[in-house]
Amino acid sequence: MVPVLERDLINNVVARPQSWRGRSGRIYALLPVRLQDFALAPDRLYLVALGAHVLWVGTADDLVQDAVSRARFRLALDCADRAYVLDAASDEVERMTVVWDLEGGNPTAGLNAA
Repeated sequence: MVPVLERDLINNVVARPQSWRGRSGRIYALLPVRLQDFALAPDRLYLVALGAHVLWVGTADDLVQDAVSRARFRLALDCADRAYVLDAASDEVERMTVVWDLEGGNPTAGLNAA
């Protein structure tokens, strides 16, 4: 079986989605983005990690509205080796649930790309 490739419109590169299991057991397909070209886009949820350890999960709005999130994001970027993106939920409660779920998550298979 040939893996499906998806186009990352943010960085205009083709990448394989990485499966992450949230603390609830739900599986998320996260699209890797290059840390060197990392830029936040609206309506996107980002996960910044060091290997399998999640350092920060959030949106661009979180950085604007929340000083604690901003500080965690800056620290995460200092030591992260990978970042991922997925579409953010439009409902605030659902978005925060996904953030909580991913913060306690980990990759389901080997760390194949970032």
